[in-house]
Amino acid sequence: MTQPNILLIMADQLAPQFTGAYGHPVVKTPHLDALAARGARFDAAYCNSPLCAPSRFSFMSGQRISRIGAYDNAAEFPSAVPTFAHYLKLQGYRTCLSGKMHFVGPDQLHGFEERVTTDVYPSDFAWTPDWTKPEERIDKWYHNMWTVKESGTAVSTYQLDYDDEVEYAARRKLVDWARDRVGVGGEPFCMVASFIHPHDPYVARAKYWDLYKDEEIDLPALEMAPEELDPFARRVADGIEASVTPLTREEIIAARRAYFANVSYFDEKIGALVQVLEETGQLENTVIIVTADHGDMLGERGLWYKMNFFEHSVRVPLVIAGPGILPRPVPNACSLVDLLPTMLDLGGERPTLGQPIDGVSLMPLARGEASDHDAAIAEYCAEMTGHPVFMIRRGPWKYIHCDSDPAQLYNVVEDPMEVTNLAGDPAHAERVAAFAEEVAETWDAADLRQKVIASQQTRFAVNAAMEAGAVAHWDYNPPSDASQQYVRNHMDWTVAAAKYRYPPVEETS
Repeated sequence: MTQPNILLIMADQLAPQFTGAYGHPVVKTPHLDALAARGARFDAAYCNSPLCAPSRFSFMSGQRISRIGAYDNAAEFPSAVPTFAHYLKLQGYRTCLSGKMHFVGPDQLHGFEERVTTDVYPSDFAWTPDWTKPEERIDKWYHNMWTVKESGTAVSTYQLDYDDEVEYAARRKLVDWARDRVGVGGEPFCMVASFIHPHDPYVARAKYWDLYKDEEIDLPALEMAPEELDPFARRVADGIEASVTPLTREEIIAARRAYFANVSYFDEKIGALVQVLEETGQLENTVIIVTADHGDMLGERGLWYKMNFFEHSVRVPLVIAGPGILPRPVPNACSLVDLLPTMLDLGGERPTLGQPIDGVSLMPLARGEASDHDAAIAEYCAEMTGHPVFMIRRGPWKYIHCDSDPAQLYNVVEDPMEVTNLAGDPAHAERVAAFAEEVAETWDAADLRQKVIASQQTRFAVNAAMEAGAVAHWDYNPPSDASQQYVRNHMDWTVAAAKYRYPPVEETS
């Protein structure tokens, strides 16, 4: 098979449990549903860290966050770390990023040839947590329950403005490539379109809000008081102030309704991009991948947002559709680090890898072939903890370890809401011991903790200096030269018109 184009569409904070494609009876996601119907739907896909920037750096590099120092939302993503964008360029792909990737540091491309929008969050070190003060909130940017309480509708928000721009820029680039024969009989392309919805705040346009009614919004299935939570979850609850901020039933319904609405809004973005592929004749030779950086608890256990290893936080949707993909649900556990080798397999002969990767190609599973890959590993080294937290999902089992907390073991197939912690059950003592040994062999938790703290202290010093004087911002400014756009005095307007028209008018003799 010739090299297919790749369109990767990423949501922010989208839990698969809240999509029609994964069985939610209310949430409307017709475009994702259609892709899942003709593609491979991975039912046990996980992020490698339940927080935006670490998850994305891991996804881009195919490496765990502890390998590349991607600890939190203000950790620098080093330029020397190869990404799938670097490797795809070596395979002959044209590459472009439209939207969010939360790159931190002066390198805002990380292998992409082009980036057609800015990012939506800061690219500096201002959001660095402090593990020497694990109980201290950073009120400037930590979540709290006001984000839930303000849920509702709006004509526009910064998130809506941003995602509308991301869609427009991605559509425009796909058409530009078609004009230049990229992806249509020419060199293949990889477009990454990365949206911020349905990430909180839970504020939606009325068009999408009106798709739902209050009475059909399901409430969280598992209610827990703060004192019933495990220590890690309790720290998260305290950090986001959920443990001290009561919510009314109406507030919870409003937040979930707005989230559902924004899932439908994101789904419409999927449809818009697929439509461009259809209109430019590129759908049949394009592999479409839809995923997210992490999920959202959305009130389960009394928790909101992410930053923990429960299913609603750490699981992500993953649908792969296109030529050579067998339509079917895939039960095997996998994670975002697997997407780098998956895309390289789509590209043909792999280039030499600049660094070892932690992922395994999902193409055998996507093609319906036998594969023994059935594992996902995740790490958390950000706020609301003072020690690294690790997760291993293998088969039906999920094991969670932190040096400062009791171990957790769940059978997520039989107990999908993770109600029963089996770590203290004598019947599972051997399994718990094996997982504990695997953690000890995989990570030096004490050494990693010292690396995290050292990284934080370094970034505090640099950030203080950046804020003390004149600032050279790292935030990305997409290049634009208006003198070369549309019709200008140095151009022949008939030539410009012919260039922009797609499909072109055939010449007649």
